[in-house]
Amino acid sequence: MKEHDRYSVHFLGLVALWLAMLGVACATDTAPDVVLHGQLQGSDNHTYREVPFQVPAGVNRITVQFEYSGRDEHTTVDLGLEGPEGFHGQQGLRGWTGGSKQLFTVGAVDATPSFAPGPIPAGRWSLLLGIPNIRPSSKADFTAKIWFGHPGDPAWLPTVLNPPLHKGPGWYRGDLHMHGAHSDGSCPTQSGDARAPCPLVFTVEDAARRGLDFIALSDHNTVSQANDIRELQPYYDRLLLIPAREITTFQGHANLFGTTEPLDFRLGSATVPDWNTLLTRAAALHGVLSINHPIRPNDETCMGCGWTPEKPVDMHLVQAIEVVNGMDALSPTYSGIPFWQEQLSKGFHLTAIGGSDNHNAKVPLPMPGGSTAIGLPTTVVHASDLSMKAVLDAIREGHVFVDVQGSRDRLFDMTAQQGHQSAGMGDALGAPAGSVVHVTLHASAMNGAHVEAIVDGKTYSPKNDLAIQGAAQALTFDWPSDGKRHWIRANVRGADNALWVVGNPIYIN
Repeated sequence: MKEHDRYSVHFLGLVALWLAMLGVACATDTAPDVVLHGQLQGSDNHTYREVPFQVPAGVNRITVQFEYSGRDEHTTVDLGLEGPEGFHGQQGLRGWTGGSKQLFTVGAVDATPSFAPGPIPAGRWSLLLGIPNIRPSSKADFTAKIWFGHPGDPAWLPTVLNPPLHKGPGWYRGDLHMHGAHSDGSCPTQSGDARAPCPLVFTVEDAARRGLDFIALSDHNTVSQANDIRELQPYYDRLLLIPAREITTFQGHANLFGTTEPLDFRLGSATVPDWNTLLTRAAALHGVLSINHPIRPNDETCMGCGWTPEKPVDMHLVQAIEVVNGMDALSPTYSGIPFWQEQLSKGFHLTAIGGSDNHNAKVPLPMPGGSTAIGLPTTVVHASDLSMKAVLDAIREGHVFVDVQGSRDRLFDMTAQQGHQSAGMGDALGAPAGSVVHVTLHASAMNGAHVEAIVDGKTYSPKNDLAIQGAAQALTFDWPSDGKRHWIRANVRGADNALWVVGNPIYIN
């Protein structure tokens, strides 16, 4: 992953800033809610021992990190979890991991393998310790750190469960839209004689094979896939799995990333009368929300697919637009770019992203009229590290470009400078009337293509040549400011004028 110096000026709309502040407040790696200490002795050999703790009301997740000494003397401690007696099966047993895991979580919708997800009632819980071996003369000290989760917490908490897969800033490549067995994704069965719901592991394995850094599993109106993610993520330690859902309504679709909390999607019902109600509730979950494939039919051919809200929508509650869905950038009829640029010209700061909308993980290549291959297009973000929070923050802040053709190596960046100020994609720059904004574009692995500069939705033709004539090249042009509000962005097109890259804007004044 290639790194560039990043931006010194960051700007967000008022509501986006509010959401980001909430995310930062929620994502602080806090101390455990409970810390338990104890000691085992030789007399504990071949016994079970309960270590009780109290769970308060309003908790929907218990995360445990367990450590003990004495391994050099072959002391072994197995681990389980008990809830209130009679609540969940055999005397409240919620799971038994033996000695295979020292860190686990049990939540309302997902749990570490070996444990059962489900409600977390208040009351007396216990760690269940099994001691298959401790020598008669040995002693072992143990410490259990316990974190409690609460409704509304983002999916990256507690951070002890979700450390960065790669530390340090860089460009990270991903696919933000796909479906598997938890909604309508299907693929050929083992025999090949039929189709069946496609297991999530096929999607994840294909994304890893294609060299992606992150994917969002966005099944329709459900987060049941979060339990599968909990199983798969430890093995896929170079591919970040982001829980998401496609909110599918009769008036449009939207992806909500970074939360596994319940959300009523029944738009038009008494409980969810309009999009503003739904979006306001989604905002409280601290995720990132994108409008999907906005320029799609909304009829029998694709019921609800197009963005057709019956009442005006407060676009401050939206953070992103899926401007490229599968191969629709090749179609002027279905491309989401004009819809996105219309919102930019209204003053909304919305990040352009892309997603394959894959429904068949076994598709090796894009198929006309069928499912698009995973990673086509690719959303490329410049994030502080490869973690769920960092990737979603980068999307929220607009530090993103869309690799329309899903390459493995194309990189694009744009910065603007006026005086001592500088800004990058997604950021803001002040430029008084009469000043000149100096724009620099970095392009890699796009030899033979050319940059298309766009100001306020219209092609801008600078004096400088914007042809890319090398493996890595910096291009520049100047733009005169009139002191008013504008936005500047750029595309990259191949020699045949096919769209290769969609860049996000820099906001002027």
